[in-house]
Amino acid sequence: MKDFWLSCGHHLLDRDAGGGLIVTDAFLKAYLARPEVAPPPDACAVERMLHAALLADPRRPTAAADIAAIADEDARENWHLLIDFRDHLLRHPTVEAAYLALARRGVGSTPPLFLNQMVHAILRNALDDCTDPFVLRAAEMMFRSQRLTLHEGALVAADDELIAGASGAPVSPLVSMLGLPAAAAIDVLTEDNAASYFERSDRFDTALDLTAGRRGQAALGEALARFLRHMLAVEAEVEPLVEMRDVPFTWYVGLDAEGTRIGDHLWNGGTLDAATAERVVALYRLMLRASAAAIDGPIYLILAMTPERVLRMKPQNILAGLPAHERETVS
Repeated sequence: MKDFWLSCGHHLLDRDAGGGLIVTDAFLKAYLARPEVAPPPDACAVERMLHAALLADPRRPTAAADIAAIADEDARENWHLLIDFRDHLLRHPTVEAAYLALARRGVGSTPPLFLNQMVHAILRNALDDCTDPFVLRAAEMMFRSQRLTLHEGALVAADDELIAGASGAPVSPLVSMLGLPAAAAIDVLTEDNAASYFERSDRFDTALDLTAGRRGQAALGEALARFLRHMLAVEAEVEPLVEMRDVPFTWYVGLDAEGTRIGDHLWNGGTLDAATAERVVALYRLMLRASAAAIDGPIYLILAMTPERVLRMKPQNILAGLPAHERETVS
């Protein structure tokens, strides 16, 4: 089996009998090595001592007073966020259970970066046996923001962080369209280059065609179905729809903030103007098996980009908003 997404740290995590991810000391120490947390040369003695103590014992209880004694205000904020996140992970038996608790009770002050890192590791676990590069690339959308653009009549998604950090002279129409430098090797994923995905998966430098009716949308539907199976132990069929016409929104879930706003607007009897309709990236009809569904009929999933054509998925929305019976595999 080919490996992928080594950067999520899944090798640092253990597995329980049900396949959930168990936090290890090595995984916690990886957070202590983050540049936002590792004390700079001019850090105060209190911060250096706290960092050293946690490297020796990353589960060491850390009181608010320990952090309050740190001289630098930004450092104190970073430490509060990290310790709160660590403690949340350690209160739950698995990473999946910790994420599900945040999805259902509210993420609070948990930084989006930490949420995305949890989803990254969870999806790596859920997709461990997946050999389809299109499904894996589509799943990246669930933990990394995307920039959308029209290229040769296709709606193409590329990694927003890659684009935002790039500059220089473009050398191809796609690179030019996405604002990437000449040195950036970015390709739209196709059958011809799909085999290269595994060796470059941690570079996040492939783009995905999300045009309605094409493979990218179906691949994201498959990734969502596998995510639900792993997190809630429910079997679902997630079918992409080509258009929104005559869709009865008896139950809907916005897969991002924009999708939620659009769904709320339609639910309240509104109609979409051309500009808003253009921002709908994908619409899915989700069907749960009868034994898993708490309602009859389909659930619609709405995925939309911002006016700036950025897509920021929130996988927690589907866990909190799906009318499924309580049968999750993680607790």
